[in-house]
Amino acid sequence: MSLLELSSKTGSKKRKRVGRGNASGHGTYSCKGMKGQTARSGGRRRPGFEGGQTPYLRKMPKLKGFKNPNRVEYQAINVGDLNMFEDKATVNAETLYSKNLISKKNKPVKLLAGKGSLEKTLTIEVDKASKKAIELVEAKKGKVKTKEKEAEPKKEELKNQ
Repeated sequence: MSLLELSSKTGSKKRKRVGRGNASGHGTYSCKGMKGQTARSGGRRRPGFEGGQTPYLRKMPKLKGFKNPNRVEYQAINVGDLNMFEDKATVNAETLYSKNLISKKNKPVKLLAGKGSLEKTLTIEVDKASKKAIELVEAKKGKVKTKEKEAEPKKEELKNQ
């Protein structure tokens, strides 16, 4: 062990006491230098100040639009991916998570008919499903249970009744 590897114990360093007379070594200007903005009380520049130059944040382009705080991002599952389950099994978020088909249990899941075709009869519980995916599952005598809210009937449909 060399002297370069030695370090003081945590908490053993004393706080620098400034402005306690010249004998302390930190008197007169109290480590603030001579005069000027930074020597004054409260004399600090605000964050982002660049000495009068136009700050970086004011140079940034201002884009139109906004980020919708109510946006729901679904985890997509293709019908072809469900062939790894056994016949007549119930598929939900937890079983999909256990097979590493989705990355988070608490995020909503949407069933899509993108790639592949279903070869087994399954009961699928998801938050949303596309019409084509529901047709493919029901063609194999399976069921799709969604948590979607039923859409209210349109005014035209109510008039026809």
